[in-house]
Amino acid sequence: MILRVADRYRGDHALALLDGVLRQAPRERLAPLLVCGDRAVRRFAYRMAVEEGSLSPVELARAAAEDDDAVIQGRCAEAAVADGARAEVLEILLGGRNPQARSAGVTALRRLGRPERAVEFLADRSALVRACARYVVRQHGIDPLPWYRARCADPDVPPGAAIGLAECGERADAPLLWALLAHPAPGVRARAVAGLRTLDVTDVRRLRPLLDDPAPGVVGEATLALRPSARALPEEWLLSRLDPGRPRWERVSAWRLLDAHGDVVRLRAAVPLLGDADAGLRTWADHAVRRFVRREPRVGWSPEVVELLDRVGAVGR
Repeated sequence: MILRVADRYRGDHALALLDGVLRQAPRERLAPLLVCGDRAVRRFAYRMAVEEGSLSPVELARAAAEDDDAVIQGRCAEAAVADGARAEVLEILLGGRNPQARSAGVTALRRLGRPERAVEFLADRSALVRACARYVVRQHGIDPLPWYRARCADPDVPPGAAIGLAECGERADAPLLWALLAHPAPGVRARAVAGLRTLDVTDVRRLRPLLDDPAPGVVGEATLALRPSARALPEEWLLSRLDPGRPRWERVSAWRLLDAHGDVVRLRAAVPLLGDADAGLRTWADHAVRRFVRREPRVGWSPEVVELLDRVGAVGR
């Protein structure tokens, strides 16, 4: 309650009193606050624990690896390696579920002179961790680009290697990523598409078939890559993909691409969706219709637009 009041109603004095009492209290009094379900309470308690040095590096590393709050993860990970990282601390951080913990562990490898261990994280699922791993290996004179190229040419390529190649490669590396679009692992296909988008290499003809990929993640990445070129995709074909019988991810993809076509096409797509069973699509369609009515002067409406809006009673909105 004190934290809430201090945040909203100038309860600085009460907060200072609380801070003073807890700093003088035995460690066991602070322990329940470290596992409290309230995120603000945990943040307060961990900040105090770090400042007072009441937690060991191992305990801090475990908090960084296990807590679900990014602020706590970052604060505890940084404190855990502030005076160097022991083997146990390092392994806890490197095995953490969240990027904040793993990136702190990877960065600590630079001071320890262990770039070979950092190589393992060049294909991490997190962009932050991959960037830290590249920094560490470069600091020891290792160029990560040949490693990425070799891994992307390997049938057992990890998904993170595909996007990692794009993050530090160049457009000349695009053929390696195009080849991965046929890889059997959905994660690799999705990351390859993301890599091509990162390199700003888009070919509508080659990416269009991925909108029918069985993996939702691949369809999502292909949609992002194709949005800037959405007008090159046939409108009628995209409208047909809004059919309620299709998987939701395909319908969402079609809506996003139609949305990128422009106002009138967006309106054509939106009107039939106003009564759709999918709440998300229905909401997007309603917003699109309302936005059109507000932004487009009625004197400029074509007969088709008037007919569409009359169908849903939107003319008076």
